[in-house]
Amino acid sequence: MALGLAFTQMGCQAPPPTSRITVASAGRISSLDPAQASTLSTTQLLSALGDPLYRLKRDGSLEPRLAAAAPVLSDGGRTVTIPLRTDVRFHDGTPFNAAAMVFSLRRFLNIGTLSYVVGDRIASVEEADTHTLRLRLSRPSTSLQGLLTSINLTPVSPTAYSSYQDRFLHDRFVGTGPYKLTRFSEHQQRLEPFAQYWGEATRNKGLDLITLSNSTALYGALRSGEVDLLLSASIDEDQRHALHERAIAGVLQESVGPAMEIGYITLLSNQEPFQDPNLRRALAVSLNRKEISERVSYGLRRPLRALVPPSLPGGALASWPQHNPDQARELLKAAGYCNGSPLRFPLTFRSNVPADKLLALTWQSQVQRDLSDCLVLDLDGVESTTIYRQLGEGAFKAVMLDWRGSYPDPEAYLTPLLSCTSEKGDTCVDGEAAISGSFWNAPGLQNALLESDTLAGDKRRNALDRVEHLSADGAAYIPVWLDSPRAWAQLNLRPPQFDGSGQLMLADLERRLDGTTNN
Repeated sequence: MALGLAFTQMGCQAPPPTSRITVASAGRISSLDPAQASTLSTTQLLSALGDPLYRLKRDGSLEPRLAAAAPVLSDGGRTVTIPLRTDVRFHDGTPFNAAAMVFSLRRFLNIGTLSYVVGDRIASVEEADTHTLRLRLSRPSTSLQGLLTSINLTPVSPTAYSSYQDRFLHDRFVGTGPYKLTRFSEHQQRLEPFAQYWGEATRNKGLDLITLSNSTALYGALRSGEVDLLLSASIDEDQRHALHERAIAGVLQESVGPAMEIGYITLLSNQEPFQDPNLRRALAVSLNRKEISERVSYGLRRPLRALVPPSLPGGALASWPQHNPDQARELLKAAGYCNGSPLRFPLTFRSNVPADKLLALTWQSQVQRDLSDCLVLDLDGVESTTIYRQLGEGAFKAVMLDWRGSYPDPEAYLTPLLSCTSEKGDTCVDGEAAISGSFWNAPGLQNALLESDTLAGDKRRNALDRVEHLSADGAAYIPVWLDSPRAWAQLNLRPPQFDGSGQLMLADLERRLDGTTNN
């Protein structure tokens, strides 16, 4: 907060450029442990401090990073052998090898809070030899290659984490990445280039990362030149639009990454009134995505009718129905509503996420215009950490959320929302579907999910099509929009670049000494 106030008090005169680059984003970072990292700010930071086994390039190809070559499958896809680089060291000087990778993966499997990242796929992790990693899978997995790009599986130094094999290390990170961490607080981190880095040297002399929850302070800091680059997450929609317009006018640079974040609404399917699937379907067709996209985000967020981003296999299916208020009215009437007896329910939105309230107000306005005698939305703003803590307790009838898969594959979107380990008819008693707040299940859904991850090509797309259609028919989730990560930079930086997973490539940030832009 003090840093944000300092920005606003410095006026509009920008300081002279330095060799270091300041990157600003929203929120705070409470833990640097990759076994716990879930926020965009944290994974973005870890992508600069650590390396994954593989990285997804913008063209969709798999690029070996800590791996020396592509993974080799055997035993019908149940054994995965990965050769590792021999020239890598951790920031503390510890050599990276198969033993270090085994230590890190076993640690994640033991204490990782993001169980959906791996699921039940990895049965064991072995050191085949000094620089060869072997994974034994419980079943063949098409999404494994995507999983191996996850920053959550970045290795940590066995030396530095020897006392943290079964607990988290929040305020320190010792990895293999192009930067090492020299200062850490929840709102500010200092990164210095790692001189012994195995790969290409960073194109800058270091980074200062700041995170704030005040959108106006972030916006003003970029406008005044106090920061070199601003990431788009949680910036007010009007300010996002204003920065987009300034980039079109040539005053700023704007870079757009692959659209990997979905916004959706979760309905509590195991309690009244949304135990009735027809009421859930009525809500699904009462929502005009195109109007919401234009009014809330000026079209920067694209309408979405699937749980999987369109750029991924199965994501272009658009299985959810389009806006149809007449159909919504018929479904509500059949359930005994309308004609002076409207269905009334609370719609919860995250009070600290600017777009959520605008979405809620716009949907409420649509319902008042189209279905005022049948449906009433009562809005309730709740801070996001409270929502996440109470979601699995069934505390919210309808709640607005967003999701970004930890790796670019349909599995990373469908499993966290739909998988269930204990089911009773149409209700998920235990599993990710319960944790996500819907408690929804459907006959055949879990088998379809498992099958989709054992197939490839058209067969996989057909299996994903079945999963999406089952989900659309159940309507326990209502996808709303798709969001692309954006970065706005001063003109004296070279255009920022995103990788295929939507992470800003921090090591490639470079200052233009002449302050000019690309033609």
